[in-house]
Amino acid sequence: MRIFISGPYSKGDTAINVRDAISAGNYLAGIGHYPFIPHLNHFWHFLWPNEDINFWYEQDIVWLHQCEALLRIPGESAGADREVEIAKEMEIPIYYSVLDVPRVK
Repeated sequence: MRIFISGPYSKGDTAINVRDAISAGNYLAGIGHYPFIPHLNHFWHFLWPNEDINFWYEQDIVWLHQCEALLRIPGESAGADREVEIAKEMEIPIYYSVLDVPRVK
């Protein structure tokens, strides 16, 4: 499955949040899925900053609509909570732990 990784980015330590999202994506790839990790936009923003937060939200939502499931990693995040609501509207599975995602390989 194409799985969107949803979780905190700017609330708390950004570096830890990015690391946690990449770690979750790496696990999902290891069990046979295709993770989309919007936190990787951190590096895009580092090279070419875009201060309009809506630019980043729009990027995320477009990609969310291409996914077949969403993984909500822990942590407070209004943006991630919004992504969960969109996933519910899309009627795709929402997982709250990598251990709940079915293994493909």
